[in-house]
Amino acid sequence: MIHAMSTTHRRAPGATQRSAAEVNEEIRALWLRAGGTLSGEQRRDYQRLVLEWAAAAPRPDAQVA
Repeated sequence: MIHAMSTTHRRAPGATQRSAAEVNEEIRALWLRAGGTLSGEQRRDYQRLVLEWAAAAPRPDAQVA
């Protein structure tokens, strides 16, 4: 059985947060590599990326100081 290496980026503790656009680019690349069907590992990566994207996405209700 051949296993593909994960090409997702894992942040080191204390690393700066990526922008929502950067994370979105990685999400799109994941779907392209997967051909539209995610394996179990890819699904976990996708879920992690969506949470990272949500944390980085600008919030319309956020007040600017």
